[in-house]
Amino acid sequence: QLQLVESGGGLVQPGGSLRLSCLVSGFTFDYGAIAWFRQAPGKEREGVSCISYSGGITEYVDSEKGRFTISGDNAKNTVYLQMTSLKPEDTAVYYCAATKVRYLARECYYGMDYWGKGTLVTVSS
Repeated sequence: QLQLVESGGGLVQPGGSLRLSCLVSGFTFDYGAIAWFRQAPGKEREGVSCISYSGGITEYVDSEKGRFTISGDNAKNTVYLQMTSLKPEDTAVYYCAATKVRYLARECYYGMDYWGKGTLVTVSS
């Protein structure tokens, strides 16, 4: 079974940085996708960053280019979300999600089947 465990959340001041980690098991990192989502209070869940694996090609999507960067260390079975220049509006529960399926003509975030329980990021002074 595919399991995801997030870590690294916490309280950070505006302008600060934080790196979230997603430890993944049951995923081979050769086909599928792993993504970070977030859900702020009173708002819908949204995709933040995503890695797509297909046919030996790895593609990266970052919704906040210049601030958020997704990366992976396959040897450590870990996907990271490096967040910088954090703003209060970044406050949310951040979730790691994955799928072993790729969909044609769909965005990287589509069709996630497995989810972690989330880690809370609070940006406040």
